[in-house]
Formats: sequence, C-alpha cells, structure tokens
Amino acid sequence: MSEKATLEINGEKYEFPIVKGTENEVAIDIKTLRSATGGVITIDPGYKNTGSCESAITFLDGEKGILRYRGYSIEELADKADFLEVAYLLIFGELPSQEELDKFHSDIKENSVVDDDVKKILDAFPKSAHPMGVLSSLTAALTAFNPSSVDVESEEDMYNSIVRIMGKFPVLVSWAMRKKHGLPLEYGDDNLGYVENVLRMMFKNPNREYEQNPILIDALDKLLILHADHEQNCSTSTVRITGSSHAGLFVSLASGISALWGPLHGGANQAVLEMLEAIKEDGGDTKKYMAKAKDKEDPFRLMGFGHRVYKNFDPRARIIKKAADEVLGDLGVEDPILDIAKGLEKEALEDQYFVDRKLYPNVDFYSGIIYRAMGIPVEMFTVMFALGRLPGWIAQWREMRLRKEPIGRPRQLYIGENYRPFSPIEKR
Repeated sequence: MSEKATLEINGEKYEFPIVKGTENEVAIDIKTLRSATGGVITIDPGYKNTGSCESAITFLDGEKGILRYRGYSIEELADKADFLEVAYLLIFGELPSQEELDKFHSDIKENSVVDDDVKKILDAFPKSAHPMGVLSSLTAALTAFNPSSVDVESEEDMYNSIVRIMGKFPVLVSWAMRKKHGLPLEYGDDNLGYVENVLRMMFKNPNREYEQNPILIDALDKLLILHADHEQNCSTSTVRITGSSHAGLFVSLASGISALWGPLHGGANQAVLEMLEAIKEDGGDTKKYMAKAKDKEDPFRLMGFGHRVYKNFDPRARIIKKAADEVLGDLGVEDPILDIAKGLEKEALEDQYFVDRKLYPNVDFYSGIIYRAMGIPVEMFTVMFALGRLPGWIAQWREMRLRKEPIGRPRQLYIGENYRPFSPIEKR
C-alpha cells in the first residue's frame, strides 16, 4: 500500500500521496489539494519547499555537497569530459559516442552563421548597453529569423532547433562583447573546437592571429561544465514556465537570460568583482573587510562566499579553485584586485568564524577571478554564465515539452481591499 500524508483543515482530514525520487527524495503530491478542499492552497514564497516538476536531468544535494548531471558526478565530468559532451549528455540523456559527438559538433558548426540582418539590430544598441540586455534581445530576435515553431513530436525538428541555437549562441555572446569594445564582429573557425572558437571570436584582433592558450581553454571548458545546469533555479524555472505556454525555444531561452541577469543569480560573480574593486578603492585592507563581514551591525556583505543551496561546500568551487590557480600562475597577472581576492580567500579558509559557518569561497568567487585574469570585462561575466547554462536550459525546456507539462499558473493568497463601490471622481 502506497504511503500517504494526512492534512487536517477545520476538522476535516485529507490524504495525499507521497512520492519518492530515485535518490529517495520525498514529496507530497498536492495537485488535488484545491479541488479536494474547496479552494485551499499552500503558500511558499520563493518556492523553497515546492517541487514544480519531476526531472531526470540534475540531482543536487546541498547538505552533502553533491551535484550530478544525469547520474554522473560533476567531479568526473569536469575531469574527463569536455563541454560539448556534457551538453549532449544533459540534452539527450546519455554521453555521446565519438560518432554522435562528431556529428553534434559538425551540425552545430553548420548552424553557426547568424542572419546578417541581426547585425542591424545589434547596431541599434548604444555601446553603453549591458551585454546581457543585448544577448537577451538578440536571442529573442532569432525567433523572427527562424519563425517556424518546433514540432516537439519530431526528433529531427527538435534536434535541428537545438544545434541551431548551440551554433548561433556563442556568436551572439562574442558580438555582445565586441560591440561594447568597438571591435569588428567575428565568426568562428570550423577547424576549432567549440570552446576554442568562443575564445577566438571574443578576443581575436583584426590585425593579428589569435593564439590559443591551452590553460585558458581548459579553464573555460571547466567553467562552462560547472555552470551547465543546476536544477530548478530562478532562470531554469523561468525557461520552463515560459515554455509551458508552448512558447518557442529561442524566446524561452531569452526569458532565462533575463532572469539570470539579476545580481542574486547569474550576476553574483560580477558582484564579487565590484566588491573587490570597492575594497581596493578603500585601501585594500582584507582584514578590515573580513571584520566588517563578521559584524552583524555592518551593512557590508561579503560576496562569493557560502551558497544558498550548498550548506557545507560548493563542489564546483573545489574544482575551479585549481583552474584559477593554474590560470593566475600561467598568465602571471599582476593585478591588485586579484591580490585582494587571494587575501580574502586565505582569510576565509583560516578564520574560525568562517570555517565554523562553512562560508567558503563559492564558484562565483573563483569564476570572477578567472574571467578577470583572462581579460573578460566584468559586464560580460553573466554572459559567460549564460553560455555555460545554455545546454541545461535547452535540456529543461525539451524535457518539459516532451513530458507535456501543463502551463505554469501559480496561485496567490489575496490580501487586498474587500469589495468597495466605485466612487465618482467628483466625490473622491
């Protein structure tokens, strides 16, 4: 006999089934709550206790510091796979064979040319426009150049839409940065890998060849893998709820980009660098700012430490710390901002206050440091996050459509005025 949860309201008892996930997570299925109780709902601001869907893509255990894509640990994937393999895994459910991976990459390259009229849209933006606003707009605009809707019942149609956006998105990412810096727009090189092409399109100067640095390629590859999916976060939930109206893939992704833009989500690594800049302007005393962070009366907030989901440690931070050390060592960057970052890291790892509260540097802290060292401007940090998250968003959108999930429609508890008769303007 299946387990049930009993809810008592005004003396009436109602039973709801208990469901379990494959990792023994437990949920109470309350989809019949309103109909069974005559209109009772639950209130859960921020949906911190509410499961919006069943998903086979990502498993996350914040208490134990576990992150897995389709059952594979993030540690193994970051060590043994490249970003395109992980993208394929997330979207299609299994790691690709060499033949499948080669075809995936080839098809992506075939779809990497963006309609030239998109440049006219880009030209209309001022240089002062934030690259995330540019990226969201251009991604949505792709819908106009690919107007046919995706037939989700057709594997071929779905696949073609996926390789189309996987091919064009890195181009839009690079254009957003080059527009900001007044550089001519670049396309990739078919002879290069996916991540190598991203770096080339972003950094190639018009008057000389771009030389690839294997340490930077490896670091960016790992960063994109670490950001590729993260369960039902703000932007992913936005993609799913937009897509639940049967909105197309490109516009659903554009909505996710907009959600990611916020400083509490994808903008966190940008916030880290802005904090470091502020500390530098104030003399660069890391001990002073660690003391401020411990003072409950002080409004200063230490960005890039601890995590809302991971209660012990962020497994992604352990992986990317090594890459950060390699990038800084290889480039030999002399930068007071990075020196301050290393000082804060050392303080946090040794200070008992932070150790006891498990306030370790998280992935946003290290990713900001790496991007800074690579020469990626701070306003592009969230754009790079979006590039990494792209396959996760696609996978979530695809899963939601294939599962034929209903349109998202949260409820509310009304706390406004009761009925009031209309008063003519001369009597108000």
